[in-house]
Amino acid sequence: MLATDIASLLPRMRRFARAITFHREDADDLVQVAMERALGRSEQWTPGTRLDSWMFRIMKNAWIDEVRSRARRADLFVPEEAGEHVGDDSAHAHQQRLAIQKAVAMLSEEHRLVVGLVLIDGMAYKEASEALEIPIGTLTSRLARAREALQQLLSDGTKA
Repeated sequence: MLATDIASLLPRMRRFARAITFHREDADDLVQVAMERALGRSEQWTPGTRLDSWMFRIMKNAWIDEVRSRARRADLFVPEEAGEHVGDDSAHAHQQRLAIQKAVAMLSEEHRLVVGLVLIDGMAYKEASEALEIPIGTLTSRLARAREALQQLLSDGTKA
């Protein structure tokens, strides 16, 4: 039953993972790690509580672990998709998407998390605050600052 409920969250989990990782393979890995952790620790979930908040919290923590691990290894990777559309008719749209991705990537980790949950996944403020384990006021102020930062970065002509 729990595995089926978690599986129904896969599209949202993948969308959130893409929002915070900016790399298709990293997003897939993050979703897989979250699924493994959730299924391996299913006794920690309290029936009757929001499964999606629990899963997004697992994903957030798994991504923080991965970022810290990468920082220790000092490995930097350029996303493969950065060169996928060279010479394509959709190059302009692709450049815009890359500019937005770059601007979002320049945000702090806490701002990327709220942008990923609220603006990209469309999660309600209350749900997002529960998933991130922060007060709703903190979430709204982070989101406002993240929006301002994005507008500033994009108006400055940030290009990928």
